Amino acid sequence: MSETNPAAATGTPVDAAPHRYTAAMAAEIEARWQDFWDADGTYAAPNPKGDLAGDPEVVARPKKFIMDMFPYPSGAGLHVGHPLGYIATDVFARFQRMTGHNVLHTLGFDAFGLPAEQYAVQTGTHPRVSTEANIENMTAQLRRLGLGHDKRRSFATIDPDYYKWTQWIFLQIFNSWYDDEADKARPISELIAQFESGDRAVPGHTRAWHELSAGERADVLGEFRLAYASDAPVNWCPGLGTVLANEEVTADGRSERGNFPVFKAKLRQWNMRITAYADRLLDDLEALDWPEAIKLQQRNWIGRSEGARVDFPIDGENITVFTTRPDTLFGATYMVLAPEHPLVEKFTPAAWPEGTHEVWTGGHATPGEAVAAYRAQAASKSDVERQAEAKDKTGVFIGSYATNPVNGEQVPVFIADYVLMGYGTGAIMAVPAHDTRDFEFARAFELPIECVVEPTDGRGTDTSTWDEAFVSYDAKIVNSVGEGVSLDGLGVVDAKARITEWLERRGIGEGTVNFRLRDWLFSRQRYWGEPFPIVYDEDGIAHALPESMLPLELPEVEDYSPRTFDPDDADTQPETPLSRNEDWVNVTLDLGDGPRKYRRETNTMPNWAGSCWYELRYLDPHNEHQLVDPEIEQYWMGPREGQPHGGVDLYVGGAEHAVLHLLYARFWSKVLYDLGHVSSAEPFHKLFNQGMIQAYVYRDARGIAVPAAEVEERDGAYYYQGEKVSRLLGKMGKSLKNAVTPDEICAEYGADTLRLYEMAMGPLDVSRPWDTRAVVGQFRLLQRLWRNIVDEATGEVTVSDAEPDEETLRALHKAIDGVRGDLEGMRFNTAIAKVTELNNHLTKAGGAVPRSVAEPLVLLVAPLAPHIAEELWRRLGHTDSVVHRDFPVSDPRYVVDEAVTCVVQIKGKVKARLEVPPSISEEELEKIALADEKVVAALEGAGIRKVIVRAPKLVNIVPA
Repeated sequence: MSETNPAAATGTPVDAAPHRYTAAMAAEIEARWQDFWDADGTYAAPNPKGDLAGDPEVVARPKKFIMDMFPYPSGAGLHVGHPLGYIATDVFARFQRMTGHNVLHTLGFDAFGLPAEQYAVQTGTHPRVSTEANIENMTAQLRRLGLGHDKRRSFATIDPDYYKWTQWIFLQIFNSWYDDEADKARPISELIAQFESGDRAVPGHTRAWHELSAGERADVLGEFRLAYASDAPVNWCPGLGTVLANEEVTADGRSERGNFPVFKAKLRQWNMRITAYADRLLDDLEALDWPEAIKLQQRNWIGRSEGARVDFPIDGENITVFTTRPDTLFGATYMVLAPEHPLVEKFTPAAWPEGTHEVWTGGHATPGEAVAAYRAQAASKSDVERQAEAKDKTGVFIGSYATNPVNGEQVPVFIADYVLMGYGTGAIMAVPAHDTRDFEFARAFELPIECVVEPTDGRGTDTSTWDEAFVSYDAKIVNSVGEGVSLDGLGVVDAKARITEWLERRGIGEGTVNFRLRDWLFSRQRYWGEPFPIVYDEDGIAHALPESMLPLELPEVEDYSPRTFDPDDADTQPETPLSRNEDWVNVTLDLGDGPRKYRRETNTMPNWAGSCWYELRYLDPHNEHQLVDPEIEQYWMGPREGQPHGGVDLYVGGAEHAVLHLLYARFWSKVLYDLGHVSSAEPFHKLFNQGMIQAYVYRDARGIAVPAAEVEERDGAYYYQGEKVSRLLGKMGKSLKNAVTPDEICAEYGADTLRLYEMAMGPLDVSRPWDTRAVVGQFRLLQRLWRNIVDEATGEVTVSDAEPDEETLRALHKAIDGVRGDLEGMRFNTAIAKVTELNNHLTKAGGAVPRSVAEPLVLLVAPLAPHIAEELWRRLGHTDSVVHRDFPVSDPRYVVDEAVTCVVQIKGKVKARLEVPPSISEEELEKIALADEKVVAALEGAGIRKVIVRAPKLVNIVPA
């Protein structure tokens, strides 16, 4: 597509204006001021103590901690969509400095992860080498944008000095348990002391603690630790050779990265017991200043529901279900277990019971064959696929019956993929009359359907005539009478309470709360991640490394890739890159009881680990002895008025991290808070989600993306090399061949122009299309600003010492008032519009701009376009930086209009216009309007039936 040449932005010949603001001048100004800021330490935010302590007067100011979400240093570098949030936080941070705050604003790099490892596999380049090169390139790109970061505080998660503390936090979590009575995490040593003293019974054992073997003790503690290893159902991706968290699996059961099939498998993996914090994670959302959509996503992901656990006897044992509708127990006509449920094998007999319906068997000769076949089928589906409402309901009878505890009825037990092991108990009682999925399953498998909630839609209780389930939480219970209990005639709430009390009295159930949230799978079968600070003794017992042995650094390996398998082969096991380095894996260590042989953990932590706590490292980045100094943490992140849980004052990033990074970081913060390491129970007080910069994607007849810059538009159609192509608005990216780099725009217009354009494109939280041709509009704004202060021919400052006229004063103070409010509210697009309006007023007024107007105009521009603001401020004779200058304050006398025009209408037609004060009352305005000569003449003596007044702008008179 064609570009606009900035050299032709005005009609003035370039050779007649040697001091004109051009792209070349912008580049020179910007590079010079960036060097000055670095050398001067302009953006250094002082701590109250430590190696980053500074001016006590600055520390005494109100603080603002402003953060961007951690960037990953991609080898592709930045396109213009990436800096949107970075520029926005920079503008906001600059404004906060100018309004008297001590501002901490910096940026590090989230540098562990799969892309660097995949590049290493392809090229043999060590991930650290490629990652550090990417960081260097990205740092240069970001520096060119003039971002005001405190560079003393920057780091990458791959720095051993950083991941030492990631490992240390893991050990704090590993060595902790959640005390439900205290509602907080406590050191595991306190739990051991309770077992040793006998104050707490040892679960699952009749022997005393000291009588248990080391392995038995480890198993008991593993049931309590907040970080624990267990054999559990996981998402195994053979094509990637690793397991994945639920959040990393797409809705169609494939890996988010690589699009490989994902299967359910049982593997021994590390987990974080985030479920212990489910209630607190929910409750504390209320005090956070977050978008409601993000809060809702977290609430739904945590999924709190109240109900009851009920035991269904089977062969002398029980299958326990969780139900939110215990009031419908009398309508339970069958049970369903998740295919992975551990009791399935136990209750699957060798042969089908006599009289088994053919439709229940799936065509298999024995229950064992049916169960095995169905399990294999279910393993290939994601949780989302399995629960899809629209899909056909599938399942198979396992060959056994359980007993409904309220009426003694025998109910068949099925397995079906719409029941998940990860929710509740992995078993449900099916009440098909009053649950849509159960109803469809019952119809498919010819199962009984019993009505126990009286329909309110006139269909009656004969379910044989029903086409769908009757689902209601506001209807009466019927057909629900058993031994010692009757629910008939009760509403849902009362029926729930009565049946729950009956279950508890009989010892066959209890009221309980359940959560959708599952423990966080914390292992990855990869090389490029933080090693676990865990070793195993010869008995397989896990031991934590002492802090003195941290950081445990990654060893060198020859092969960076985990072993991958046929993507469709579910019957495989992970083999990690670290496991192939025997010299590193097998070690002799003295952990306090003499030298012994150990084997290191060969999984690594997920890429989320380093970003769970990085806000704390920004505070005290060089501390070798503590995670963070408590006084420093309290200063920047401690609780205060309006922020009861503390946290970062402003956190800006994409909405895609709602239930990944944001939930994980909240969990880590709460553990550290409980253990007394931090004063902030939440990491981020205010969250702002910026929109996305989109770009047009052009595709040829094969559907392949073609270079957007080479597409031509003719008569409303688009052509590439003479062939017609389609156009669709979408993401910007290298693979889509529509990426525009910030380097290109900076070279052609300058960084200040790029900053203004991205901020002016629209509201920050709304996605918007990129249009390179429109960038020149902001470049012209800067050229007009320059001309209003500097003579393009001589380079001399042209401002005068004359007093501005009243119209100019009003334009200035309205701009100051409006821009201040807009910057505070992060409405950067409207702030730029107000600056443009003031600048255009000065341009149209002609003559020399009064200094008393020029200087505040430069300060208004400073947060948005800092390089040109610094240059003009220096040329205006100042020796200090605009960065720490006070932001202008408006004079209220000039903000309010002196007079407004009021329209007077009679029968809807304008008869007079009055100049009145903006604050005039409706009564006073009515009097003035009725007394006006033109109004009196227009009425011609007619009476008045009604006067409608909308002060100060309208009076509507209705004659009699």
